[in-house]
Amino acid sequence: MAWTEKDIPDLSGRTAVVTGANGGLGFQTALALAGAGAHVVLAARDASKTAVAEARIGERYPAASLEVVPLDLGDLSVVAAAAQKILGGHERVDILVNNAGVMAMPQRTTVDGFEMQLGVDHLGHWAFTAHLLPALLRAPSARVVTVTSTARFMGRPLDPADPHMRRKYRAWGAYAQAKMANYHFGLGLQQQFSRAGVAAKSLIAHPGLSNTDLQARSVREGGAGWVGAFFEAVVGRAGMTPLEGGRPQLRAATDPRARGGELYAPRFGSNGPAVRRPILRRFDLQKQIDVLWQVSERETGIPLDVTGADSAA
Repeated sequence: MAWTEKDIPDLSGRTAVVTGANGGLGFQTALALAGAGAHVVLAARDASKTAVAEARIGERYPAASLEVVPLDLGDLSVVAAAAQKILGGHERVDILVNNAGVMAMPQRTTVDGFEMQLGVDHLGHWAFTAHLLPALLRAPSARVVTVTSTARFMGRPLDPADPHMRRKYRAWGAYAQAKMANYHFGLGLQQQFSRAGVAAKSLIAHPGLSNTDLQARSVREGGAGWVGAFFEAVVGRAGMTPLEGGRPQLRAATDPRARGGELYAPRFGSNGPAVRRPILRRFDLQKQIDVLWQVSERETGIPLDVTGADSAA
């Protein structure tokens, strides 16, 4: 039988943090985790939209334990403040779902000067995860799930000399690069956990072709061109619902049989039930992970040191 949110085990007593939890896949993820008994931290940028999401979850599950933490992944000072608020209120974090992201934006930069898609989709999550490491490592067996996309196959390897594509920006190329970074981050983080000998696990997930506001927003923002309009029409007709699209990341976050370093995705690539999928493109995988770590630490000034965080936990 196909895996659904009904297969999520009891999460009572666990704390889950979901970025971008106020809409789309993030909302469905937060809703399902709350329904399974977890205390869910809704980490999102738009306060009014988050308030609506919180109310909707409360209506569905009146006993839900919810918390809102403002998070703007495009501003590292806000990322640090959000993480400190979570650390101040929770000794441990059992589940972190790095879900939020933007797609095919016109050329823009974050507060810290990063290309917007790499900055929000990857570098913001890099910093957020690094700050939360002590709480993740205090959990008996934490899960970190990072959401990628099949768009990563269109991406070129990260160029350490120009990671923000200042010389030749392409909206879809930047998105593909950011999603490839998510992929390499999830796998590299599992390597860090394994080397440190900790129980935490890092997994990756992609939602296939899901009908969320992501496509519509990319068209509204004006960077997606005819490709964005095409995909908006396709997902409107053939895309999975946000509930269906959120199942791969939910399974990665909660299935007791899931292992670190695994990828969960729709069975048929763009559609279908949430299943474990193979890790492809292995020939230069380690090189790309190493480059990502070098660039991410250099750009953010934040090391992601699991061994050091484990000592502090």
